[in-house]
Amino acid sequence: MLPQFFITRPIFAWVIALSIAMAGALALTKLPVSQYPEVAPPALNIAIAYPGAGAQQVEESVTTLIEQEMNGLEKLLYMESSSEFTGEASLTLTFATGTNLDIANMEVQNRIKRIEARLPEEVRRMGISVTKSRRNFLMFVLLTSPDNSYSTIDLGSFASSRVLDNVRRVQGVGEALLFGTDYSMRIWLDPIKLAHYQMSLSDAMQAVKAQNIQISTGGLGQLPAIPGQTINASIVVNTRINTVAEFENIILRTDTNGATVRMKDVARVELGAQDYSRNVKLNGKSAVGIGIKLAPGENALATVQRIKARMTELEGNFPIGISWDVPYDTSRFVEISIREVIKTLIEAFVLVFLVMWLFMGNLRAAIIPTIVVPISLMGTMLGLYAMGYSINVLTLFAMILAIGILVDDAIVVVENVERIMTEEGLDAKAATRKAMTQIFGAIIGITLVLMAVFVPMAFFGGSVGAIYRQFSVTLVITIAFSALLALSLTPALTATLLRQSDMQHHRGFLGWFNDRFTAFTTRYTRWIGAFLLRPIRLGLIYTVIVGVTAFMYLKLPNGFLPEEDQGYLINLIQLPSGATQERTLEVLAELEK
Repeated sequence: MLPQFFITRPIFAWVIALSIAMAGALALTKLPVSQYPEVAPPALNIAIAYPGAGAQQVEESVTTLIEQEMNGLEKLLYMESSSEFTGEASLTLTFATGTNLDIANMEVQNRIKRIEARLPEEVRRMGISVTKSRRNFLMFVLLTSPDNSYSTIDLGSFASSRVLDNVRRVQGVGEALLFGTDYSMRIWLDPIKLAHYQMSLSDAMQAVKAQNIQISTGGLGQLPAIPGQTINASIVVNTRINTVAEFENIILRTDTNGATVRMKDVARVELGAQDYSRNVKLNGKSAVGIGIKLAPGENALATVQRIKARMTELEGNFPIGISWDVPYDTSRFVEISIREVIKTLIEAFVLVFLVMWLFMGNLRAAIIPTIVVPISLMGTMLGLYAMGYSINVLTLFAMILAIGILVDDAIVVVENVERIMTEEGLDAKAATRKAMTQIFGAIIGITLVLMAVFVPMAFFGGSVGAIYRQFSVTLVITIAFSALLALSLTPALTATLLRQSDMQHHRGFLGWFNDRFTAFTTRYTRWIGAFLLRPIRLGLIYTVIVGVTAFMYLKLPNGFLPEEDQGYLINLIQLPSGATQERTLEVLAELEK
């Protein structure tokens, strides 16, 4: 029998236990940390930019084409899209749970390639990005100029060139979006002047494209060269134009009489913002934001820490007058939630030890479960890592609940060994052999019964299954490791640690407690016996309890997850259709006050 093997070979039992503990400790460092398990099915986000186009134009010429091409994707559940008046569009593809997003990403990219030739040139030039990230923002990093020495466009240009790419390269970042704008050359055409010169918008656009291009001009002395050639040189020409003056002097038309129409004759040229549709403020001051989304399966806490470390590193090269802040960080609440659950876990562990010492009256006997329980929990960490789960509120709560179950197995073994040593006067090893023969079947039975209670929860479907599957599996894994240790390490410890000299009448506080508890047990037994003589009265009390329970169950409010204050208040302000940005900002200014 398995316990007899480990009783005679306690070192082997220790080797197994230490292997479980070390493997679990290594798995603990690799497990992702989040508030709740992944509830939403995996999704891919497609971002499209069509500068200058309206919402209807984007919908008809871009979004609809991509939607039609995405139909029939393997394991695709549904897709949703939005086309904005700013020329931006987004398409979210939601797949069945368990879909490999890397494979789905490749298939989506291939389908976009098939319709690329049918998309507008501006869209092809800007590119279509496909990312895998969670929908909700993990955090926002904001750049501000406390002394107002930098404008919003300055901050946006700095964030785009010096910060955004660095943040995107941080491990765990699924997507980083710039809520700001970079510099762009703005050409404001005057339709009246264009009509005066009998020109159109397309004429101006063609002139800009023709005179602002990058030309490959080759070199001098390159192969095939004449005999005796000793040097060669590349020819570098300034074909791209960069300044306002250069854009103003773009030639739109030259007449036969030598008259020339330039861009400055029909338009106003300035170095302005690439996008005027977004406006970010922090405490009433203009700012630029970077919205960061977490990659699927990544550790939220570790990712936020890495982002803050990278920003601290970049801050050393910031110009004087630019600072950064993190006004929105969802990992703070996750960290507090996890910390509170871990605190509860430690409190439960300490209470279990104290109660065992109080009732068993033997410090050695209380130490045995104290050793076994942490090893079982480390085994649980190993199981979570193997299943691809995370450390979250539900898995930690399952561990708290499992502590009582873990202690049960150890108590059954220790208490039976102690009883045999006291009643029959056997030494620890002989008593352990006899005790394990008596309770081996009971341990196997109680383990299977407890597993049968929690296993059905692992087969729930939908979002409920996603929430409670990890809770169920955590309990089942913990119970399994508890049974394994109850049949290996626990009997080895009882045969090694317990002493016949400890099996004596307790004195002092423990003796007083045992006497009082024995008296209470006697009174309780008499009280229950009296109740059993009055079954009708007992049945009425039971009926009242069931009725009150049913009534309270019907009155309790329902909810998917408990609502908890995370310290943020998010408002959505919507003005009438067609309201200008200036009008919107005035309303926001009143709200800020």
